[in-house]
Amino acid sequence: THPDGHNHSGNIHVHIVIGSIRTREVERKPYMQKPRDWLEGMKHSSTAQTMRHLRVEVMELCEGAGLYQIDLLNGSKERVSEAEYWARRRGQQKLDLANAALTAAGQPPKQKKFETWLEVELNATDAWVKLGKVPAEAAAEMRKNAKFTVERVEEIEQSTRHDVVAFTRCVAESLGEESKYLHFGLTSTDVVDTALSSIVSQALDIIEADMRRFIDVLAAQAVKYKMTPCMGRTHGVHAEPTTLGLKFALWYAEMQRNLERMEHAHKITRVGKISGAVGTYANVDPFVEKYVCEQMGLEPSPISTQVLQRDRYAELLSVIAITGCSLEKFATEVRGLQKTELREVEEPFRAGQKGSSAMPHKRNPINCEKVCGLSRVLRGYALAAMEDVALWHERDISHSSVERIILPDATELLDYMLVLMTRILGDLFVYPENMLRSMSMSYGLPNSQHVLLTLIDKGMLRETAYDCVQRCAMRAWQEQKPFRQMLEQDETVTSHLSPAELDECFELSYHYKHVDEVFKRLGLEK
Repeated sequence: THPDGHNHSGNIHVHIVIGSIRTREVERKPYMQKPRDWLEGMKHSSTAQTMRHLRVEVMELCEGAGLYQIDLLNGSKERVSEAEYWARRRGQQKLDLANAALTAAGQPPKQKKFETWLEVELNATDAWVKLGKVPAEAAAEMRKNAKFTVERVEEIEQSTRHDVVAFTRCVAESLGEESKYLHFGLTSTDVVDTALSSIVSQALDIIEADMRRFIDVLAAQAVKYKMTPCMGRTHGVHAEPTTLGLKFALWYAEMQRNLERMEHAHKITRVGKISGAVGTYANVDPFVEKYVCEQMGLEPSPISTQVLQRDRYAELLSVIAITGCSLEKFATEVRGLQKTELREVEEPFRAGQKGSSAMPHKRNPINCEKVCGLSRVLRGYALAAMEDVALWHERDISHSSVERIILPDATELLDYMLVLMTRILGDLFVYPENMLRSMSMSYGLPNSQHVLLTLIDKGMLRETAYDCVQRCAMRAWQEQKPFRQMLEQDETVTSHLSPAELDECFELSYHYKHVDEVFKRLGLEK
C-alpha cells in the first residue's frame, strides 16, 4: 500500500485502498471510462455510480485481508468491521426497498395525504375567523399546535373504521379547547376531495414538465434526422420513401396534442369543494370554500354534491390512457424497426447489459416492450375511472376504493413511461446504412406511383397506365429483379418515357421536396 496510508495499527484508509486498486491490472468495468487513467494513477470522475462500484471492490479486498475501513455511506471516520459494514448496508437497503415498495404500491405517502388534509382544515378555520365565527386566538393556537402521526391515525381508525374521523380525533389530541373549531361545518369529502385535487395537481405539474422535456427530445431528433432516408410502410409492406425525421416530427406533433389535452384535464381537476353533506352549503358559508381554494391554488367548483363530480377524473384518466397509447405507438415502431432482418434503429443497449440468460447474442427491446405493457394498464384505469362517474344520488363511496389505486398508480406509471421513452428516443441507436439496405430490398418498387403519374402526364388513361405499371411491378416481385429493368422491357412504357424521364422517376429527392414545408408548419425549422 501507499506508505502514507498505513497508520501502524492494522488499519488502512479507504482512499488509499482505492489507490492500490488503481495501480493494479483490473478488469475493465462499465464505470471505467478510461482504463488507462487507472493504470496511470489518474483521478477518475467521482460519480455516484463510480463510488458504488468502488465501494464493493474495496469491501471485497478488505474482507479477504481481514482489514477495517472507513464507512463510505456517511463519510465518517469510524472504524467498522466488514461484517458490521454489510449489516448496516443491508439495513439501509431494507429501508430503501421498503420506501420503494410504498411508492410502487400506488398510494401517495400517507404523511403527505394527512398533511394536505390538515392544510384544508386549518385554511377552513382561518376562513371562519374572517367571517367572525371562530376567535382568531383559537385559530392561531391551532396553527401553532395542530399535529398528527400516521401511526396514531391508523390506531384510532382501528376503532372508528373511518379515516377522516380518525384523523380529526388524532389532531384534536394535540389541541386544547380550540379543538372544537376543527372540522367546523365540514363533511369528510370537503377535506378529502379538496386535498386530493391539490395532490393530483402537484402530480400533473410533474407530468407536464416531463412531457415538455420529452417533446423537446422529439423536436431535436426530428431536426437531426430530418433528411435521413428510410422506407415508409403501410400494412407492413414497403410503400414510399420517408425520413426518420418525419417519424420524430409526427410524434412531436402528437405529443403536443397530448400536452394540450393534459393541460385541459389539469384545469378541470384543479378544483375544490367545501359545500357540505349534499352540496347545499347548509352548514358552511360559500366564502369558506372560496378562501380554502384560493389558499391551495384551486378553483371552487361551481356546483357539487357531497363530492366533486367524477367526470373530471374520467377525463383525466382518459387523457393519461391516450398519452400512454401514444407512447406505446412510438415504442412499437422502435420494436418493429429493431427486428433482426431490419435493425434500422435500436433501443439503447448499455455496457454490461444482458439480453437473455440462454442466448448471449440477444439485444432485446425490453424497455419498449415494458412501455407497451404498461399502456394496457393505463387503459384499464381509464375504464375504471369511467365506472366511477355514476354514483348513487348525492354520493356513495364506491369510487373511493378505486381511486386510491388508479389515481396515484396511473400518474406514477405515466410519468415513469415518459421518462423511460425520453431516454430511449433521446439515446436511440440509428443505423442509416441499414435503412438504405431495407429500401433496396423492394427492387425500386416504391417509385411505382411516380411512374404512374408520369405516364398519365404523357397522355395515357389512368386505368391503362395503372395496369401497365402493375404488370411490371408484379414481374419485379416474382422474378426478384429491379423494377426499372422491367419497365425498360415494356414497350408501352418505353413508347411514352425516355431513359432520362425514367431516371427522374427513380430520384429519391422527389419524395422529399416538401419535407421543409412540413417542418415549417410544425415550427421545427432550424
